[in-house]
Amino acid sequence: MTNARSRANTSVLSPGETRSLLIEKPAAGGWMIARVDGQIVLVSGAIPGERVTARIGRVSRGVAYAKTTAVDAPSPDRRDAAADPECGGALYSHIAYDRQLAIKREVIADAFSRIARVTLPAAVSVAASREDGYRMRARLHVRGRRIGFFREATHDLCEVRQTRQLLPASCDLLERWSAALQSLAVDAVRELELSENVDATERAIALDLDRPVDAGVLERLASDEGLTGLVARGTVRGRPYVTDRFEVDGASLELRRDVRAFFQGNRYLLRPLITHVVGQLNDGPAVDLYAGVGLFAVAAAAARRLSVTAVEGDRYAAADLDANGSRAPGVRAVHQSVEAFVRGAPPRPDSVIVDPPRTGMSREALDGVLALGAPRIVYVSCDVATLARDARRFVDAGYAIARVDAFDLFPNTPHVETIVVLDRQA
Repeated sequence: MTNARSRANTSVLSPGETRSLLIEKPAAGGWMIARVDGQIVLVSGAIPGERVTARIGRVSRGVAYAKTTAVDAPSPDRRDAAADPECGGALYSHIAYDRQLAIKREVIADAFSRIARVTLPAAVSVAASREDGYRMRARLHVRGRRIGFFREATHDLCEVRQTRQLLPASCDLLERWSAALQSLAVDAVRELELSENVDATERAIALDLDRPVDAGVLERLASDEGLTGLVARGTVRGRPYVTDRFEVDGASLELRRDVRAFFQGNRYLLRPLITHVVGQLNDGPAVDLYAGVGLFAVAAAAARRLSVTAVEGDRYAAADLDANGSRAPGVRAVHQSVEAFVRGAPPRPDSVIVDPPRTGMSREALDGVLALGAPRIVYVSCDVATLARDARRFVDAGYAIARVDAFDLFPNTPHVETIVVLDRQA
């Protein structure tokens, strides 16, 4: 055992050396897989099928990590990257968009095969997005009074506009703010959260400050014509939320969301995502866990006339859920953690929606959902690895995967929103 373990932990590669690599297939997190004498090398900046020259950056537990320095035999799906690929939100920007979708399908299927140990019932469809201006929410960093995204695995800022994630008007606002921070000599802002509605008629910012800022400075920042609300250390200028109005299956929805609350961030796929999730529910009462501002709960009540118990623990999202649910007969809003809710005496639903954070469901939450015994679970996830892990537990408890679909909420990145429908077996 000792010799076997030693061989497994011994690397044939060293940091700093350069190797010619044939890229085999994609891995989660944006890496691509190559091998050298059987050792796995995770490579950035490559596409499956290419031969590249890559420099080894580090070696950890026998796995080497490398960065492409030259493309010796390019894929026909390689394109000129519109942005610095290492700037946040641009890691796949060198890959033709149709191939990005194919890679995401492959990564999803691989995660379910490898982690959940199940074969999916059908090939996964990935709904495409426009690549420009899709993002309605963004967390940006401020360094030296400059505003931007972090480059991958660093605290170095990169320019926002080049990534094309935000609308030009949003980029214009951030550039004006950067100039204002310079002219006003403001050094207290460390990060800011930007949120805007689908049609970009409303836009709010929440500031993360490391010390108080003079009220006059906040007034100056809040006076920008492109801004409808500003929040800073409990001080509010304008409205701290934005409001969306749209239709789902003929039902009119109005949803407000605080700039500090989580919300699905792709303006082009928001309505198709809601329509899909709500369409998977059975006809009886539903429970919506990690309900956020009520995106799915309000739509299910309005479009499907379902009775929905919506559970949210975050105080900002829960306040929005109360407001949004009050306009949708059939929604009962519960401000409570999912773990506390399932410990109580929850209703016996026909369907349960779960949309947990990237880390997936806690064991207590998942056990509680299993105890509900709902005939159908609709699991919405932004992390395929934790989704596959949790799906395995549902399968072990007597559920079967009925279908898997995905929505490319994050084009030009490795991330993908995946929806799994699980049915309890008799």
